[in-house]
Formats: sequence, C-alpha cells, structure tokens
Amino acid sequence: MPLMNETYPIEFILLGFSDRPWLELPLFVILLVTYPMAMMGNITIILVSRLDPRLHSPMYFFLTNLSFLDMCYTTSIVPQMLFNLGTSRKTISYMGCAVQLYVFSIMGSTECVLLALMAFDRYVAICRPLHYSLIMNQCLCILLVSIVWLGGLTYAFLEATLTLQLPLCGIKHLDHLLCEIPVLIKAACGEKEANELILSVVCIFMLAIPLCLILASYASIGCAILKMKSSDGRKKAFGTCSSHLIVVFLFYGPAISMYLQPPSSITRDQPKFMALFYGVVTPTLNPFIYTLRNKDVKGALGRLGRRVISSK
Repeated sequence: MPLMNETYPIEFILLGFSDRPWLELPLFVILLVTYPMAMMGNITIILVSRLDPRLHSPMYFFLTNLSFLDMCYTTSIVPQMLFNLGTSRKTISYMGCAVQLYVFSIMGSTECVLLALMAFDRYVAICRPLHYSLIMNQCLCILLVSIVWLGGLTYAFLEATLTLQLPLCGIKHLDHLLCEIPVLIKAACGEKEANELILSVVCIFMLAIPLCLILASYASIGCAILKMKSSDGRKKAFGTCSSHLIVVFLFYGPAISMYLQPPSSITRDQPKFMALFYGVVTPTLNPFIYTLRNKDVKGALGRLGRRVISSK
C-alpha cells in the first residue's frame, strides 16, 4: 500500500494558535523551559537506574523504558512546535508530517501498554511478594517489554498508514500544533467512517483495556496495603503506587478524551491543549513525580552526586 496518495500536499500549514497570537510567545517560552527539563529529568532517571546497583530491579527497568519513551515522545513534537511558534513560517513537509505521525503514535501507544505493565509489576510485588523474584525474572521482563514495544509499533503502522491513505482533496491547513491521527482524519474528505470506526476499536484495546487492568491491579493493591501490619511497609507501598497512579491519570485522562470519541466530534481547540498536556506536560512531570515521591530514587541520586563530587 503506498504511503502517499495523489491528493497529498507538498507541505501542511499548522495553524496552531494563529488566531490567538498573544498565546504564541508565552507558549514558546514555556516549551523552551519545559523541553530541556523533560530531557534532563528523564536522562537522570535512566542514568541513576542503570548506575546504581540497588535500582537493578524490574520496577526501575520499566521506569527506564518509560523515561526513554517520554524523551522520544516529547522530542517528536516540541522542536516542531518551537519552530512554528517562534517564526512566521508555520509549515511542515508532508514527509515530515508522516514521520511525526508514526513516531508520535508509536510512543503514545507504547506508553499506554507500558503503564499497564508497570501496574502489573506493582501488583506482583505487593500482592505476591514471596513469588515476585520468581515471576518477574529478567527474561520475562525483557520479553514483556519487547511485546509492549512491538504492540505499539504494530498499532502505529496500522493506524497511521490507514490515515495517510485518506484523500485530502487539496486541503493543506491543519488546525493543530502537530500531525496527529484524529486531526488528519477530521481534515480528510470523502468516506472516512471506516477510519473512525477502526480508530475507536483499536483505541479500546490500547487505552480502555489497559486502563481497566491498571484500575483492577490497584484495587487489589489497595486491599493488600490495608492488610499490611507494618506502617513503614504501608507507607513505602503507598508512596510507590501513588506516583504511578498520578502518572497514569495525567496520561490517560487527556488521551481518552482525545481518542475515544469520533474525530468528527472533536472541538477546535481540544487537540491542541490535549497534545500539549500528554505530549509535553506529562513527560516533563514524570521524572519529578517518580523522584520526589520515591526514597530509593532520591537516595540513589544522593549517592551518585557524592560519587561525582568525590571523583573530582
């Protein structure tokens, strides 16, 4: 199936907030500050998790994958946003749009399933502590993460390729900050009900089902925490799980409101604010949420800092 069809434009004009020019400078400054913060925060999580032997556990292996994913996720959209907000030229080539569509979709769908996998890890650790090391062994963790990435790749190539086949009938203006599947479906002409149906069905598997599994896992975890006799154990388990739950709601809330409704019913500004939220805000906040609410990570950061200072 060809990637392009005869109606595709050479480039798209991303309208963004051009109807509200007073918003562009504040957004540019916010992105200019938050993007380096997101990169540095996630790089720090990856380095600490790999360099500190005490963090060589399944939980931090999954967290390392999440940090790498968030770095790719935000990098796929923020540089383009900064270019468009900082200049009068608000364009992206068709091929650039297609690449952004694939990368953004891969990272988003992979994160949906990875967060469910992280919830399963916490469920086994808290509800089946005696069997944890046996169940969550290194081979299984690598296999599960590979399946998660493969699932994200499969979804993205299926959905993004089908979206790029839709006729655009000369349309080159996208009322968005980036190239995203629901917005491209909405902008397309001709018959697109099948694409909307496929998007809804696939998103049930990529969004709704993982979220239900996460909620079921944490319902069991909550019951297990309440039964713990040690107050320190309850506090540590609650701190770890609450960090993950905060990240889950920050990511799934906007994603569900964007993807689990027909693209034709999406309001004009909804995609812009939702994309800023789950593509910029969440990847920036994730490292701080996991760091500030996790004693193990804070302790590892302290040890790493002392090693760096003593080596000078």
